[in-house]
Amino acid sequence: MTDTAEDSRLIEECLKGRAEAFADLVRKYQDRLYNTVYRIVGNAEDARDLVQDSFVQAYRSLDRFHGDAAFYTWLYRIAVNAAISHKRRHRVTVPFDSGREQGGFEPADDSANSEPSGRMEQDERDRQVREALDGLPAEYRAVLVLKEIDGQKYEAIAQALNCPIGTVRSRLHRARLELRDRLKHLMEE
Repeated sequence: MTDTAEDSRLIEECLKGRAEAFADLVRKYQDRLYNTVYRIVGNAEDARDLVQDSFVQAYRSLDRFHGDAAFYTWLYRIAVNAAISHKRRHRVTVPFDSGREQGGFEPADDSANSEPSGRMEQDERDRQVREALDGLPAEYRAVLVLKEIDGQKYEAIAQALNCPIGTVRSRLHRARLELRDRLKHLMEE
């Protein structure tokens, strides 16, 4: 069964009153959605809240989902729009952590960056890139994350952001230019 067919079946069951079907959709998509939202807002707690709110909104609006797009695309649009709105409301720069607070361990690394000084230099570059990305306007950051980090196609981004493909390409171009300008000093090292 394809993802679309399975999603349609689960949505149908949910609309008939079987809430567990929606829980299956949540389990299926929550990690992917969280990763995208986290990259946009740069804060784990906010990302969890926004993803949860997006699922609640999707559940309440499920009867208005007509299947014009894939369920994940529809859900993605809800979550990305919520993340962009959140980012606009909270213009304060928040550290963008790569998920280290979630615990775990890192495997042994025999590369040159495993040396303390190399690791410190890499951490500093990572911090500068996160700050540069965080400093982009929300619309630019969202399209850059969706394209470059999530690997979404232009059509999917346009659908998720509810804008024409030309706007996506324009924002992506401007985002890349602005990010390049913000990171120019790193390229000169």
